[in-house]
Amino acid sequence: MEDQRIIDLFFERSEQAIAELSKKYGRLCRALSKRILQNDQDAEECVNDAFLAVWNTIPPERPDILSAYLCRITRNLSLKRHSCLTARKRNTAYDVVLEEVSECLAAKDSVEDELLAGEISAHINHFLGSMKKKDRVIFVRRYWFCMEIREIAEEMGESTNYVNVHLHRTREKLKKCLKAEGLLV
Repeated sequence: MEDQRIIDLFFERSEQAIAELSKKYGRLCRALSKRILQNDQDAEECVNDAFLAVWNTIPPERPDILSAYLCRITRNLSLKRHSCLTARKRNTAYDVVLEEVSECLAAKDSVEDELLAGEISAHINHFLGSMKKKDRVIFVRRYWFCMEIREIAEEMGESTNYVNVHLHRTREKLKKCLKAEGLLV
């Protein structure tokens, strides 16, 4: 079913909307959530919460790209769950991903930090837009979808060393770009 038709079902408040959303994007959302949480049950719960959140926000929202809208909600809910579950322990799979890119991110401890994080986010989006498609795909798969380097390499038809080197170079370019803008010290 087309995304616009699914959105129309939400506006009609038809329960079929959730069924169609799950049928079309359920597997994608579960994979995304599971990469963050490393647990099938927690991932399934987050996906169900994401479907409920979409039900509660459409209407009035009418997302342009339904899959991106749903993935953003799923990812945010999974990150919140991850934060709760790992308050005192470490989830190596996701924390390693965060550590890799942490030098390019700002911590949000104050209003100023949140504003800085917003500026950094805008610059990262611009930076990603200026990259070659292949490099951007590798970066987004690693740091947005939290994919393992091995998975990315397999899907891209490259070696793990190739992916590692590209990620390292991209992080270095990103740091240099953010430093040039005065967003990193």
